[in-house]
Amino acid sequence: MTAGDASAHFQEILPSTDRYGGEQEALSLALVFTHPMDRGPTMEMTRPTRFGVKSGSVETDLLGSLVETSVDGKQAWSASYTPAEPGNYIFFVEPAPYWEPAEGKSIIHYSKVIVDAYDWGDGWAEPVGLPVEIEPLVRPYGLWTGNLFSGVVRQDGAPVPFAEIEVEWVNDGSVTPPGDAFVTQVIKADGNGVFHYALPRAGWWGFAALVEADYQLPDPSGAMQPVELGGLIWVNAVDMQ
Repeated sequence: MTAGDASAHFQEILPSTDRYGGEQEALSLALVFTHPMDRGPTMEMTRPTRFGVKSGSVETDLLGSLVETSVDGKQAWSASYTPAEPGNYIFFVEPAPYWEPAEGKSIIHYSKVIVDAYDWGDGWAEPVGLPVEIEPLVRPYGLWTGNLFSGVVRQDGAPVPFAEIEVEWVNDGSVTPPGDAFVTQVIKADGNGVFHYALPRAGWWGFAALVEADYQLPDPSGAMQPVELGGLIWVNAVDMQ
């Protein structure tokens, strides 16, 4: 599937809130490999290779906290986490490679989401250091519907000129896209890897920057095949009341 095709694959890592204030006992996080705007189909997500949180210079391995769940009969994962102190908490996941026979390649989408705890408001642009990663140029929480979200696509830390980014909204069932072109929005970064997108509706939005890996992985038959790497970031827009 190339950028622009409907029903793009998105690795979700969605928290119960992106602004934690201590009112709830813990954050809950849902990790699902799916097609957000079409509300499925959900794909099987085997146990991730890596799952953690970074706050300041401290990175914590959360792989052991994952709980296996089921979404539409497919394997998915959940976790809970309680921020101990004020700060920006960057949750991230490296899923196991997913073989997509329709595309003849394996897919690895490195996904992250930033949660602000106790109105800390700083450190939200810090990188995790993922092979492909979107660096936010706009604070990735506290966003109003209609705000312009901007970011830089980086691969191994360097900007990716003219990178393609797929964008999808996590559909709550209230929107029926009038055609395939409306399911996955497609934008291109400029020569410095910078992109912009105005958030037209409240809810969670996923940005997936896709690049081809410089290595291959075996398919189920053992033949070596291409690998698609994705750097994803999730942001939430809120309506003004």
